[in-house]
Amino acid sequence: MADISGAERAVLSLCRRGLEVSELQQQVLAALRRVMTIDAAAIGTTDPETLLFTGVHNEDPLAAMSQRFIDNELGGRDVNTFTELMHAPGHVRSLDTATRGDWMASPRYREMMRPAGLGDELRATLVVDGHCWGYLCLHREDGELGFTTAETALIRRLAPHIAHALRQGTLLHPPTAQMPRRPGVVLLDEQLELVASTADADALLPLIGHGSTRLPLPAGVYSVAAALTTSDRPPSVRVRAATGGWLNLHASWLQSTSDTRIAVVLEPAQPQSTLALLLTASGLTVRELDVARLVLRGESTTAIAASLHISAHTVQDHLKSVFDKIGVHSRRDLVGRLLAGQAGSISTGAIPASASDCG
Repeated sequence: MADISGAERAVLSLCRRGLEVSELQQQVLAALRRVMTIDAAAIGTTDPETLLFTGVHNEDPLAAMSQRFIDNELGGRDVNTFTELMHAPGHVRSLDTATRGDWMASPRYREMMRPAGLGDELRATLVVDGHCWGYLCLHREDGELGFTTAETALIRRLAPHIAHALRQGTLLHPPTAQMPRRPGVVLLDEQLELVASTADADALLPLIGHGSTRLPLPAGVYSVAAALTTSDRPPSVRVRAATGGWLNLHASWLQSTSDTRIAVVLEPAQPQSTLALLLTASGLTVRELDVARLVLRGESTTAIAASLHISAHTVQDHLKSVFDKIGVHSRRDLVGRLLAGQAGSISTGAIPASASDCG
C-alpha cells in the first residue's frame, strides 16, 4: 500500500486535470485503493439544488442494488444518510461510527449490505462552497475490520477537491451532438419496475445511462421516481446528457381504477432551467451570483448597484470576477454563453440591448 500522503497527492492531481466525470470517478477510486482496502464502491453525481441523484458509478455487488439503495436513501428511515451528512461536520462518517458499532441498527446493512457480504461503509457528501455535487460510498467485506480514523480523515480532506472536480465536469465538456428535442415518458409501477416507455424516451434514456429495455434504468429516473414518496410536490432533477446538454426529469403519480403508476417525463432542458445550476457550478460567491442574475435580466450597472445597495465600482469588481470564473469577456458573451449556447458558442441574436453594455 502507498502512504496516505502519496495517495492524497495523487487524488488532488486527478481533481485538477479537468477530467470527464466518468473517468474522474474511476480514477479517484483507483487512487484510493492504493492506500486503503475498498471491496466495493459507488460514487454518484447530484443536482445541488434538489440533492437527488443524477448518475451513479456503481461497482459489483452494489450495481445490482442501485434501485434499493436509492429507495433506502430517499426513504429517510436509516442512519447515516447522505442528506444527514450534508449537515454533519466534515460531511464524512462511517456506519461503524454512526451506529456505535451496532451495524444491525441500520436497515441498509441488514437488508442489503450483509446479505451481499459487505460490512462497514464509509460515506461522504462531496461539498464545495456549500453545494453538494455528489456522493461517495466505500465498503468493506463483512467482518470486524471497519474504516479507521485516519482513513476517514483522508476522505474528509479529499471530499471538497473531488466535489470541485465534479463541479468542473459539468462545465468543461461542451455538447458533442444535437439532442432529440421531443419529450419522452417512462411508466413505472409502485416497485419502480419498468412498465412501458415511449419511443422518444427510448431515444433519450441512453444519453443518461442504460436504455429503457432492461433494468437498471438510469439513476436519475429512479431518484426522481423514488422521491415521490417523500415529496410534497412532484419532484424534478436536472441531468447532464452524454451529448453535453441537459435533460429535465419530472415524476408524478398516475391514478387509475385498477392500480397506481409513476410517470417520469424526460425533456430537453431550456437554457433558463439550467441557469442557476451553471452559475453555481462556476463557483461564484453569493454576491457574484446576485450580480450575474441581474446582468442576465438586462439590468444596467446603475440599476444593479441600486438593487443590491452597493456602489457601481463594487458592481464592476464583482462582474470582472464573474467574467473570469465563467471564461467570458463581456456582458454580451456572458448572456450568450448561459442563455443561448451554454457550450461556449456565443449567440447575439436575442440579447437585450442593455445586456450588451460593458458599464
